[in-house]
Amino acid sequence: MRIREKFAQLEEKKEKALIAYVCAGDPTAEATKDIVSALVRGGADIVELGLPFSDPVADGPTIQAASQRALDAGMNPDRYFELIASIKAGVPLVCMTYYNLIYKRGLERFASDCALSGISGIIVPDLPAEESDDLQTACRKHGIDLIFLVTPVTNEARMEKILGKTSGFVYIVSRLGVTGARADVARSTTEILSRVHTDVPKAVGFGISDREQAREVIAAGADAVIVGSAFVNIIASGEDVNARVETLARELKSACREGRN
Repeated sequence: MRIREKFAQLEEKKEKALIAYVCAGDPTAEATKDIVSALVRGGADIVELGLPFSDPVADGPTIQAASQRALDAGMNPDRYFELIASIKAGVPLVCMTYYNLIYKRGLERFASDCALSGISGIIVPDLPAEESDDLQTACRKHGIDLIFLVTPVTNEARMEKILGKTSGFVYIVSRLGVTGARADVARSTTEILSRVHTDVPKAVGFGISDREQAREVIAAGADAVIVGSAFVNIIASGEDVNARVETLARELKSACREGRN
């Protein structure tokens, strides 16, 4: 399923989206399949599956640790695409990774592998929009959305350029710093939402970890919330993982509906 199709479905139902992130291969590839199923049962509309990299500069300690666990368990690009192809989620799947891995594999090959395995979009936190033309060409050829990030310090001229390139959704970084659960929703979230003028769905991530935060972000004008570290923390605990992941996803999805109303 394409990302735009999912957002169109949600718009018909007057719902906002829950986008859930987990690192593929954490703790194992087989476990990831079960975790994705639990996320979807809980209400996740889109699932981001991280392709682990040894130096994930945009990620905080929680997701860095998940990436290392996945690498230690043998996850690599070949195994990643095999895993993705085996997942029958019924929702769009998005690859989040770093440009080194894409460049090493080859832009054309990476985009093709995404399409063949069932990936609908790619997020590359360390790829500037100004240097993305070659990857964007490959993604367009294979029907893959290339999703860009904007932050609270993105100036107006650069934001216009980014919004002209992003497809699927625009990833709005809610606060400065790296990923990780936070106790509050930053004031910068509301401010940046008011500055992002686009027809592409606006998805807010970095620091959202509970029901009240998700509700607040949707009420502020987001079309989706992105939650990662809260799910990864459950996985790291190793305790009743699938049930707890499903429960949290259900709570967050409910909050998305509450915020919309």
